[in-house]
Amino acid sequence: MSENQEHSTPAGPCTRRAFLQGAALAGLGGFFAQTGCERRSATHGKALTAEALTRGPAHHWFGYYDKLQFDPTNRWVLGMEVDFEDRHPGPEDTIVVGMVDRRDGNRWIPLARSGAWSWQQGCMLQWLPGSRDEIVFNDREGDAFVSRVMNVTTRRVRTLSRPVYALSPDGATAVTTDFARIGMIRYGYGYPVREGDKARPVFARPEDTGIWRLDPATGRGELIVSLARLQTWPGPGILAPEAVHWTNHLLFSPDSRRVVFLHRYRAKNRTQTRMLTCDPDGRDLYQINPGGYMSHFIWRDSRRLLAWASVPGRRGAGFFLFTDKTREAVPVGADQMKENGHVSFLKDPRWILNDTYATGAERVQSLYLYDSRLDRRHDLGRFRMPARYQGGLRCDLHPRASADGRLIVFDSTHAGAGRQMHLIDVTDLVTS
Repeated sequence: MSENQEHSTPAGPCTRRAFLQGAALAGLGGFFAQTGCERRSATHGKALTAEALTRGPAHHWFGYYDKLQFDPTNRWVLGMEVDFEDRHPGPEDTIVVGMVDRRDGNRWIPLARSGAWSWQQGCMLQWLPGSRDEIVFNDREGDAFVSRVMNVTTRRVRTLSRPVYALSPDGATAVTTDFARIGMIRYGYGYPVREGDKARPVFARPEDTGIWRLDPATGRGELIVSLARLQTWPGPGILAPEAVHWTNHLLFSPDSRRVVFLHRYRAKNRTQTRMLTCDPDGRDLYQINPGGYMSHFIWRDSRRLLAWASVPGRRGAGFFLFTDKTREAVPVGADQMKENGHVSFLKDPRWILNDTYATGAERVQSLYLYDSRLDRRHDLGRFRMPARYQGGLRCDLHPRASADGRLIVFDSTHAGAGRQMHLIDVTDLVTS
């Protein structure tokens, strides 16, 4: 998610003081340091093996880390399939939307096709919150982008007038942004457009684009935060009007009452990022961490967000727990989570799931769980990514957990079969 790079208080009886301590507990959290796809728990003596959910010759991946990939039963795991991976998609390139049946030997089941996708975020494929059989994904219809709501049992499809970015946990609302604009600014994140497409952005008219709210039931939508408003908020001329502006990385709070997003703007080849929250109707805008750098984030609960950031007055960057509409910033896992990554909480927010970018000459990506109660990191695997996966074409692990927090799926190229999805069962670890 970190386009600039391209780029809690814990659950349980711990006090903040206990949480911020932990230097004496630092370490690998009971896993031997190996390079490959297996880790063995020193506590339980059981190997944690990365199981291949998909296989070649086609390439399979899911994309972003903050979407519902598992159905409520953990039987069906959503994914996407394509027959190339060495270039960015064009307007005519389509992918297969499908799912893996874990009860039938990880059988791949194709469901539909999509013409609106990117390598980093896919087609925003996800389960409709609370549904056992409906999924949502973006698609191209003529010269515009739309979203499809599909029943995976009946295969019935209904179309919404705009693409979807994030769905509220109660399933009642969606928010979206300008994927065509992102596609023309940042390869790997937005959708390609043709000359003359209705979706093609007009950069001189920021009042017509920004963030929209969408009703998944009716398809009705409205612009709630325009780029013109963001250019001058919190005051006229606060941001360079000549800069190119866009929004990305939208996410509802767990109670569906707030939306967080990144507002990015670029001038003279320098990109700036700020994190804002607002109500689902666009009112009550608030900037998290003014004056600091912001990157990957996730809601911890309905008031607090965990984010990789630099905080004014503190040295260096790290993970901080921010409280919405306050200036509170509490460091999290400073001795264990030292690198930026795609971070999320398991069902029990004691556990934080994270990864790292490919680093070093061997381009190794690490996958781990951080126990915030004990300030202990449990490494799940280290996976090599070949050098050909660079920039917007890279394959980040983007780890996603099942709703019960026992299964983790990630995208990886380490097995030599291109992009494929892999699963690790962490039940023994997180229930110990």
